[in-house]
Amino acid sequence: MRVSGVNIPKEKRVEVALTYVYGIGFTTSKKILALANVNPNTRVKDLTTEQEDLIHNIVEKQYKTEGDLRREVASNIKRLKDIKCYRGNRHAKHLPVRGQRTKTNSRTVRGNKRNLATAARSQRLKRLN
Repeated sequence: MRVSGVNIPKEKRVEVALTYVYGIGFTTSKKILALANVNPNTRVKDLTTEQEDLIHNIVEKQYKTEGDLRREVASNIKRLKDIKCYRGNRHAKHLPVRGQRTKTNSRTVRGNKRNLATAARSQRLKRLN
């Protein structure tokens, strides 16, 4: 089954499988299945073609997913950068945007540089020996 250009895994429950689509989380998945009157515990391979079509139509008509959503998020970030607001500057500098501390943590944004001091020290020790 394909939804918004994404192959949904056949062996998983429908409730979980829908979350493979960018823009659909667990809560949204539950809402979609409630609208389609599909049991969330059924496996994707056990869905009828009518149920598949209904789920596909609900996702396409009512929710912004995949490419459209990614484009919208990117344009929002670009707008923040263009107007040079605080959040835009943080995005441009690849720093945390939502007020987190940066002295420690924020490694996912700034990159893993924890080992620099120990690596430099070990290199100095190797040169001495």
